[in-house]
Amino acid sequence: MPNLNKVRTGLRGSPPPLSSLSSLTRLRTALTVVFALDGFLFAGWVVRIPAIKHQTGASASDLGLALLGISAGAVITMVLTGGLCRRFGARPVTVGCAVLLSLSILLPPHMHSALTLGLVLLIFGAAYGSLNVAMNSVAVDIVAALRRPVISSFHAAFSLGGMIGAGLGGLVAGGLSPAVHLALLTVIGLLVVAAVGPTLLREAPPVPDLKAGGAPSSDTSPPPAAPASRPARPARLDRHARALVLLFGVIALCTAYGEGAMADWSALHLTQDLGASPGTAAAGYSLFALAMTAGRLSGTVLVERLGQTTALVAGGVTAALGMLVGSLAPSTWLALTGFAVAGLGLANIFPMAIGRAGALAGPSGVAAASTLGYGGMLLGPPAIGFLAEWFSLPLALTTVALLSAAAAVIGYAARNASARPAGRTAVHDNPAPSE
Repeated sequence: MPNLNKVRTGLRGSPPPLSSLSSLTRLRTALTVVFALDGFLFAGWVVRIPAIKHQTGASASDLGLALLGISAGAVITMVLTGGLCRRFGARPVTVGCAVLLSLSILLPPHMHSALTLGLVLLIFGAAYGSLNVAMNSVAVDIVAALRRPVISSFHAAFSLGGMIGAGLGGLVAGGLSPAVHLALLTVIGLLVVAAVGPTLLREAPPVPDLKAGGAPSSDTSPPPAAPASRPARPARLDRHARALVLLFGVIALCTAYGEGAMADWSALHLTQDLGASPGTAAAGYSLFALAMTAGRLSGTVLVERLGQTTALVAGGVTAALGMLVGSLAPSTWLALTGFAVAGLGLANIFPMAIGRAGALAGPSGVAAASTLGYGGMLLGPPAIGFLAEWFSLPLALTTVALLSAAAAVIGYAARNASARPAGRTAVHDNPAPSE
């Protein structure tokens, strides 16, 4: 892999033929809706955490243990989902997991103890983790077909869905019980999957064709995996490629930790430490999601202009500064401002890391980096719960700033990561040409 700062898009060659463009556009649109649904449902759960905490009578540490159920379910299934995508195709797995996620969100508001809450969150976490690996695998295929780093646009849809879900949750928090609210989200989720599922199952991303565009220059990404929707025999990566996938996974972990912390603890911080109303507290995650949406919508252009290293380092530093303000601010509005700045900083780091891992190793790379990344998102909240119990919630939230800065340092240290191309030696059923 060449100097990461020199890789502007990481994808070159001819665009897909016109005959494939219409199909690719339909698939991209359907997948964008699934990303938005994922964020919408997760945010719907997030904004009801304070009410469910009260309902179960859980302490901060008890809630942290219950949230560990999401972490355990997600991490275990993420490891397995890469294999499922290779065997059955990423698109069918995406549809099935979206249905399961929509159904599993029904369960948490019916629990009355931290123990039972943690058990049902295992199911929710399993669906959430599997969906994220599968849909990111499809996104990597679409990126390879379009020959542009558009993966941030899918994650922008996730953030937009989260913003809408959090905003809606804040509006109905005073009028609907968590059980009724989350039941409505289940109905919405199933209707959305019914609408876009047939397109996801029918349309396949075209295999990139470089013949018309000539040979790629040496300043390109490692070759992409065969489309995740087309089952293939497992690829074998050399040690260098595995190390790079691990590196991108660690970067994803550092930044996803912040997303998980904001999702599960921002509302509680605003109400408990700063005396904000429930509606204002819900706006904390909504503003964070809005900032991430704006940052991700501009992510493709940003990465093309600045390069991955510069974009990554700048994002990590910005997020660190924003979270220091958000966690330690003495007033609600200053904290909200800090959360928004942190959202801008974190916006594109996770998509870049997952996209690069997928380009290296296909669904297996996405699964490995996602396991680390979403592990950070899902293990972070329980860790913050324990730290809040031992110290204070504001101090616990400063760990988000610490890990954001760590992501910037790792990204900068890897700016000269190079050597031989990543070695995938397996023969795929429908091999993609090398970039």
